[in-house]
Amino acid sequence: MLNQAPTKDNIIEMIEAVFTRHGADSYLGEQVTMAQHMLQAAWLGELQGESDAVVLAALLHDVGHYANKLPPEVLMSGTDNRHQESAASWLAPFFPAEIIEPIRLHVAAKRYLVTVDPDYRNQLSQASIDSLALQGGMMSAREVHEMEANPYLDMAIRVRRLDDQGKDPSLTTPDFGHFKVRLDRWLLSGDDRQ
Repeated sequence: MLNQAPTKDNIIEMIEAVFTRHGADSYLGEQVTMAQHMLQAAWLGELQGESDAVVLAALLHDVGHYANKLPPEVLMSGTDNRHQESAASWLAPFFPAEIIEPIRLHVAAKRYLVTVDPDYRNQLSQASIDSLALQGGMMSAREVHEMEANPYLDMAIRVRRLDDQGKDPSLTTPDFGHFKVRLDRWLLSGDDRQ
């Protein structure tokens, strides 16, 4: 858990602490650790030529498991910890919507893709399928319509697909330091914050 109040001066250090302190934690039934998963998602985005915003959203999409009052293990015991909301709320004062909204929507993007693409569910890991039910399952027609009207849908789907790909125990990635300069560049100044 992160007990210190985040500021513009310490948020990147706090994010790095998530990777350092919790990075070796098991990633919810997957064959990779939390750090491997998030670093793989970001690294794959970089290799695939994704924008900085998508790469950074992929890097940060699961930090909410640790910025949350409910630990990540509750997902394995049948409770949705709403980590996407925790991550978005924790990071929103410091990063622009292009990073925050795909993070907030990456779980909804999974639900959306399962609903609109019959083959998508077959691409999910068993752990992802198991968590899908806790996260709301398939979307209603109204939810699909709302998702399709969201200006961040495309970016959220890109982050979601990187999330799905970032589960390879044999994939080597750069460490967190590789992404720090980019994170620093995207930090909002006080004038940019809402």
